[in-house]
Amino acid sequence: MRELTPDTVTNAVLEQMATTPDPRMKEVMAAAVKHLHAFARDVNLTPGEWIKGIEFMTLVGKMCTPARQEFILLSDTLGLSALVNGLHDRTALEEGTHTSLLGPFYREASPKLAPGTQIAKHVKPGTECVLYGRVTGVDGKPLADATVSVWQTGADGLYDIQENASSVDYRGVFSTDKDGLYVVRTVRPRGYSIPMDGPVGEMVKAQKRHGMRPAHIHFLVGSPGYRELVTALYLRDDPHLADDVVFGSSDDLAVDIAPSDPECPIPGLPSIRFDLKLSREGEADKTSGRVGSDPSAILKGENAKVAAPAPAAS
Repeated sequence: MRELTPDTVTNAVLEQMATTPDPRMKEVMAAAVKHLHAFARDVNLTPGEWIKGIEFMTLVGKMCTPARQEFILLSDTLGLSALVNGLHDRTALEEGTHTSLLGPFYREASPKLAPGTQIAKHVKPGTECVLYGRVTGVDGKPLADATVSVWQTGADGLYDIQENASSVDYRGVFSTDKDGLYVVRTVRPRGYSIPMDGPVGEMVKAQKRHGMRPAHIHFLVGSPGYRELVTALYLRDDPHLADDVVFGSSDDLAVDIAPSDPECPIPGLPSIRFDLKLSREGEADKTSGRVGSDPSAILKGENAKVAAPAPAAS
């Protein structure tokens, strides 16, 4: 039996994992082992620090519920979600509207609403606004019956899923008309702090980071034959537009609320106009998935399947 050392253990692990039948799983796991081992060597990781790391990841897992995904929050605050999102963007056939993060508060079960319906159940005076625009292909062709799902925080800076896992508010699913027009009645979004009561929040506080996200409205847009668009619009006057704690904001997605827009489909209300351009669907879009998920779907294991091992030779 050979003696393993810090210099030889990595190759030993890779050799034992070399029988992995799924080529993509083999590639990803081999790279993960190489980088994890290199990280430990680089910082000269101590046993106490290793245990602290395990304790932290254990606490992150314990915080995950059907209404809260602490691991997505961790990925977001480390910039990993933004990185994976950017890598995914490179596989698009053409450049459409820039993407942003789905975030940890997306829900599959959102109500389908008629154009112009107010998505907030309770509206404070002076906060209402209209969100509208056209969904087109990169070529400018209007996309009729495209699905436009939106969600945002309430007046208190919380998502419905944070306040009550069974309630549905400040979100809805709309369809475009024959000219690709979508119309949403909503309220001015608010900037907010990410949840700071869990292990990720403790990490952010230990790093002396503010934990704030700029005010924004999430979008998930789809149309047959086109690449699904996950994006968000950010209010340009928010003080944290340039230092979003999850690295999701960008200048090209920043918008202003117009106090009076003669083209607004609902006259008399402030409005945000933003047109959305979808790239044509490519082969990569059929298998790659999206960066994020409904928290309840992750607990059910509905987002990814580990390849089954090949049957043993008889």
